[in-house]
Amino acid sequence: QVHLVESGGELVQAGGSLRLSCAASGRTFSSYAMGWFRQAPGKEREFVAGISWTGETYYTDSVKGRFTISKANNKNNAKSTVDLQMNSLKPEDTAVYYCATRQRTAVVRTTRDWDYWGQGTQVTVSS
Repeated sequence: QVHLVESGGELVQAGGSLRLSCAASGRTFSSYAMGWFRQAPGKEREFVAGISWTGETYYTDSVKGRFTISKANNKNNAKSTVDLQMNSLKPEDTAVYYCATRQRTAVVRTTRDWDYWGQGTQVTVSS
Protein backbone atom coordinates (compact mmCIF):
# COMPACT_ATOMS: atom_id res chain seq x y z
CA GLN A 1 0.00 0.00 0.00
CA VAL A 2 1.49 3.30 -1.11
CA HIS A 3 0.86 6.32 1.04
CA LEU A 4 1.29 9.89 -0.23
CA VAL A 5 0.89 12.90 2.05
CA GLU A 6 1.06 16.45 0.75
CA SER A 7 1.79 19.55 2.82
CA GLY A 8 2.57 23.22 2.36
CA GLY A 9 -0.58 24.62 0.80
CA GLU A 10 -1.92 27.89 2.16
CA LEU A 11 -3.23 31.33 1.27
CA VAL A 12 -0.65 33.59 -0.36
CA GLN A 13 -0.71 36.90 -2.20
CA ALA A 14 -0.05 37.13 -5.90
CA GLY A 15 3.68 37.31 -6.59
CA GLY A 16 4.48 35.26 -3.52
CA SER A 17 6.04 31.82 -3.15
CA LEU A 18 5.11 28.48 -1.65
CA ARG A 19 6.87 25.15 -1.35
CA LEU A 20 4.74 22.03 -1.46
CA SER A 21 6.09 18.77 -0.19
CA CYS A 22 4.94 15.19 -0.69
CA ALA A 23 6.08 12.33 1.52
CA ALA A 24 5.74 8.92 -0.10
CA SER A 25 6.05 5.60 1.70
CA GLY A 26 4.83 2.04 1.57
CA ARG A 27 7.02 0.38 -1.02
CA THR A 28 10.43 0.57 -2.59
CA PHE A 29 10.53 3.66 -4.76
CA SER A 30 13.02 2.48 -7.30
CA SER A 31 12.25 3.14 -10.96
CA TYR A 32 9.16 5.23 -10.35
CA ALA A 33 8.15 8.62 -11.66
CA MET A 34 6.52 11.23 -9.44
CA GLY A 35 4.43 14.25 -10.25
CA TRP A 36 2.20 17.10 -9.17
CA PHE A 37 -1.27 17.78 -10.52
CA ARG A 38 -3.87 20.40 -9.62
CA GLN A 39 -7.60 20.80 -9.80
CA ALA A 40 -9.38 24.14 -9.70
CA PRO A 41 -13.10 24.42 -8.90
CA GLY A 42 -15.20 23.31 -11.85
CA LYS A 43 -12.20 22.13 -13.83
CA GLU A 44 -10.56 18.79 -14.54
CA ARG A 45 -7.42 17.70 -12.77
CA GLU A 46 -4.39 18.76 -14.81
CA PHE A 47 -0.70 17.95 -14.97
CA VAL A 48 1.59 20.56 -13.40
CA ALA A 49 5.04 19.02 -13.14
CA GLY A 50 6.71 15.63 -13.15
CA ILE A 51 10.11 14.09 -12.51
CA SER A 52 11.26 10.80 -13.94
CA TRP A 53 13.24 8.18 -12.06
CA THR A 54 16.41 9.42 -13.75
CA GLY A 55 15.68 13.04 -12.86
CA GLU A 56 14.27 14.55 -16.05
CA THR A 57 11.73 17.23 -15.27
CA TYR A 58 8.62 18.26 -17.15
CA TYR A 59 6.24 21.19 -16.70
CA THR A 60 3.00 22.43 -18.12
CA ASP A 61 3.57 25.58 -20.13
CA SER A 62 1.79 27.90 -17.71
CA VAL A 63 4.25 27.20 -14.88
CA LYS A 64 7.54 26.96 -16.77
CA GLY A 65 10.10 29.30 -15.29
CA ARG A 66 8.07 29.73 -12.09
CA PHE A 67 7.76 26.23 -10.62
CA THR A 68 10.52 23.72 -9.88
CA ILE A 69 10.03 20.07 -9.04
CA SER A 70 12.64 18.08 -7.13
CA LYS A 71 12.82 14.72 -5.39
CA ALA A 72 14.88 12.77 -2.91
CA ASN A 73 14.93 9.11 -1.92
CA ASN A 74 16.33 7.69 1.24
CA LYS A 75 19.17 5.16 1.08
CA ASN A 76 17.12 2.03 0.45
CA ASN A 77 14.43 3.83 -1.56
CA ALA A 78 11.84 2.94 1.05
CA LYS A 79 10.71 6.53 1.28
CA SER A 80 10.66 9.35 -1.20
CA THR A 81 9.88 13.04 -1.09
CA VAL A 82 8.96 15.24 -3.99
CA ASP A 83 8.76 18.99 -3.62
CA LEU A 84 7.25 21.69 -5.77
CA GLN A 85 8.77 25.15 -5.37
CA MET A 86 6.26 27.69 -6.66
CA ASN A 87 7.39 31.28 -7.29
CA SER A 88 5.66 34.31 -8.78
CA LEU A 89 2.30 32.83 -7.95
CA LYS A 90 -0.78 34.03 -9.80
CA PRO A 91 -4.48 33.87 -8.89
CA GLU A 92 -4.94 31.31 -11.67
CA ASP A 93 -2.63 28.95 -9.76
CA THR A 94 -5.36 28.59 -7.12
CA ALA A 95 -6.31 24.90 -6.88
CA VAL A 96 -6.01 21.76 -4.84
CA TYR A 97 -2.57 20.31 -5.59
CA TYR A 98 -2.12 16.54 -5.67
CA CYS A 99 1.02 14.43 -5.52
CA ALA A 100 1.09 11.25 -7.59
CA THR A 101 3.39 8.37 -8.41
CA ARG A 102 3.33 5.71 -11.10
CA GLN A 103 4.98 2.31 -11.47
CA ARG A 104 6.99 3.41 -14.48
CA THR A 105 10.19 5.37 -14.89
CA ALA A 106 8.79 7.96 -17.30
CA VAL A 107 6.53 10.95 -16.74
CA VAL A 108 3.22 11.19 -18.59
CA ARG A 109 0.72 14.03 -18.46
CA THR A 110 -2.50 12.01 -18.37
CA THR A 111 -4.06 11.54 -14.95
CA ARG A 112 -5.36 8.03 -15.72
CA ASP A 113 -1.80 6.74 -16.11
CA TRP A 114 -0.78 7.50 -12.53
CA ASP A 115 -1.27 4.74 -9.98
CA TYR A 116 -1.29 6.39 -6.56
CA TRP A 117 -2.53 9.75 -5.33
CA GLY A 118 -2.40 11.85 -2.21
CA GLN A 119 -5.36 13.61 -0.64
CA GLY A 120 -4.33 17.05 -1.89
CA THR A 121 -3.37 20.38 -0.36
CA GLN A 122 -5.16 23.67 -1.02
CA VAL A 123 -3.26 26.55 -2.57
CA THR A 124 -5.07 29.88 -2.74
CA VAL A 125 -3.50 32.90 -4.41
CA SER A 126 -5.19 36.21 -3.72
CA SER A 127 -4.99 39.13 -6.13
